[in-house]
Amino acid sequence: MVCIERMLTIKRVPTVVSNYQESGSSEDLKSLAEGCGRNCLGDCCLPVSKLPLYVFKNAEHGRVEEDIHGSRNGGCPQMSSLNNLLLGQWEDRMNRGLFRYDVTSCETKVIPGKYGFIAQLNEGRHLKKRPTEFRIDKVLQPFDDNKFNFTKVGQEEVLFRFEPNKGKTSFYFPSSPVDPEKDSPSVVAINVSPIEYGHVLLIPRVLDRLPQRIDRDSLLLAFHLAKEASDPFFRVGYNSLGAFATINHLHFQAYYLSVPFPIEKAPTCRTMSSKGHMKLG
Repeated sequence: MVCIERMLTIKRVPTVVSNYQESGSSEDLKSLAEGCGRNCLGDCCLPVSKLPLYVFKNAEHGRVEEDIHGSRNGGCPQMSSLNNLLLGQWEDRMNRGLFRYDVTSCETKVIPGKYGFIAQLNEGRHLKKRPTEFRIDKVLQPFDDNKFNFTKVGQEEVLFRFEPNKGKTSFYFPSSPVDPEKDSPSVVAINVSPIEYGHVLLIPRVLDRLPQRIDRDSLLLAFHLAKEASDPFFRVGYNSLGAFATINHLHFQAYYLSVPFPIEKAPTCRTMSSKGHMKLG
């Protein structure tokens, strides 16, 4: 008996999330990323760059210890609401023409019925795509540096770094050097093909080149982003390969939506106490 193994593939049309995603073939992207000098997020540029830095409070594992009174961070830190900061920086990128279309002109409505599903007419997101081969036979796939990933994104698409602080206060530094001796930075960048107002990407430890696989540390980072925004309209989500993720580089999606998803209206009950004990009854 002859056993023939077939590789399952599907033609996908991935969403373009960065203006550098269509720079050409993988070889073209590789040549651009090696000593490119165009302020990307790769090893060639990021370790010698300065980026805005948001240090959030009460991190469980402080990976950075920023001296909030030190001059090396580009001046004194500013007390800032992440919500206002994110939207202000996002609108700045919109005014600079970095998005592929104006998402604020897209019509969105709630479909009548029991669940109230949300529908949006977004022609720009449909038209600004390019065909590619996308495997769906494995949800978990190894990172491939030859394909597009977020180290190839230009720094003008980055809003700020997002790092933990051991203290109990959040701070914002307009300019802070990236220390190559410390852990790989996590960044918040725009999605150039947004589905809603304020649509951004949270990219944990960008230089570690993690595949699209959620883990405890990255999930906690996403929780901290939602907590710091402190806005009921701010949503943070994750989708894996095989669930419409088109880039195999760990990232979360986040955006503002003024109406609740159906799942948000489902009844809930607390199963754990604040001390981590199971609550009965």
